[in-house]
Amino acid sequence: MYDDVLVPTDGSEAVERAIDHAIRLATDHDATIHALYVVDRRIATANSGELHDEIVADLESQGEEAVATVADRAADAGLDVETSVRHGTPDKEIVAYADDEGMDVIVMSPEGKSPRERIRSLGSVSDRVADDASVPVFLIK
Repeated sequence: MYDDVLVPTDGSEAVERAIDHAIRLATDHDATIHALYVVDRRIATANSGELHDEIVADLESQGEEAVATVADRAADAGLDVETSVRHGTPDKEIVAYADDEGMDVIVMSPEGKSPRERIRSLGSVSDRVADDASVPVFLIK
C-alpha cells in the first residue's frame, strides 16, 4: 500500500515521534523512507546583508544533520532511505517533493502552535501541507 514514506524534518524534538511512526509504517509495508529538510527561503531573504551566505550555509548544515538523523534511524530499522535538502517555502516544497517523487504518504508533526499563533501566522506548515497534499498526511502530535 505504501512504497514511499515522506518525513519532513526541521531537526526539532517535535519530529521525533513522527520519525518513530514513519519507521513503523515503512517497516510494515517494506517502504522507503524519504527525509526532507527545507531551507526556508524567507529566512535567507530576510537576511540579505553580508551574512546572507553564512546564514544559508548554516541552515543547509542544519538540514543535512536533520535528514541524517532520520536516515540513521531508518537504516538502523533496516529500511532504505533517501535524503534531500531543498530551498523554498517549507509547505510548498514538501507538497512539491511528495508530488515530484511519487510519495504515498507524508508523516509529520504539527509545530505545536497555539490557536492564537495559528491565526496570526495563517496556520502552521503542517496545516498547509495537510490542506494541499494530494496524498494522505499523518499528523503525529
